Amino acid sequence: MKNLRTVVENAAELGECPRWSVAEQALYWVDITGQTLLRLDAQGGLRRYPFLQQIGCFALRQTGGFVVALRDGVYLTDADGVLEKMLAPNPTDPACSRFNDGRADAHGNFWAGTLWEPRDAPNGKLVRVRPDGQSDVVAGDVTVSNGLAFSPDGRWLMHADTRGPALWRYPLDEHGEICGERALVRRFAADEGRPDGAAFDAAGTYWVALFDGACVLGLDIETGHTVGRLNVPARWPTMVAFGGANLKTLYITTSREKRSAAELAAWPRSGDLFAVDMDVAGLPEPCAAL
Repeated sequence: MKNLRTVVENAAELGECPRWSVAEQALYWVDITGQTLLRLDAQGGLRRYPFLQQIGCFALRQTGGFVVALRDGVYLTDADGVLEKMLAPNPTDPACSRFNDGRADAHGNFWAGTLWEPRDAPNGKLVRVRPDGQSDVVAGDVTVSNGLAFSPDGRWLMHADTRGPALWRYPLDEHGEICGERALVRRFAADEGRPDGAAFDAAGTYWVALFDGACVLGLDIETGHTVGRLNVPARWPTMVAFGGANLKTLYITTSREKRSAAELAAWPRSGDLFAVDMDVAGLPEPCAAL
């Protein structure tokens, strides 16, 4: 069994979207509740980029700065996190929905999904912003959009509904366009936890954090079967990212948001940022061409 280590204690109330910058040899992640993007460098220096809205996810830009998905829309920022312009509005009412999980793909697009906060209808959407700045809604029929990841061969887009709880895959053509209907990969049992953020390793295993499940599972996307498991000493892991000098370090964000004193006493490391050494490396995270 692999041993996880704490990288940053109390890293976030609701940690999400860890991203490793190969160029900077630094790890980024967000605290959605704290409305902050954070950066940890190789020397342990921590920098915070505050926002005036909740930030669900982000991507680094090829030209510097960030693409950030805030509650009401997707924006460009400069290298200091200062907003430059909106690229795409939240396609549903930001009074009762916000952007959640997202990332850039190998074609320079930025994808971001929304969650429907009442949790009473599949009103979540998946938005794509193209390098020319145009945006479209490419998928929906989920309540909490999550689990977004692109297979190493570029043939599949993974998409989960945390509320479902279920995981699907969409086929992609050579241009990264969805070219068929989604197919169910796995529906999760009530006692397993719920699929949250995820990342592929270079061999094609899909590693997904199971919120309320205290673990990260490695899945075969052809069968949906479990091929690996990492127990996490926090009940609410939220997302994973490969990083480190050889991309063999798996970083895991977690949440402590809205948890009772009793729950936090039982799971005192909730909210920490963890890392574990993996046998198979991950893939460099693409930057958005925006």
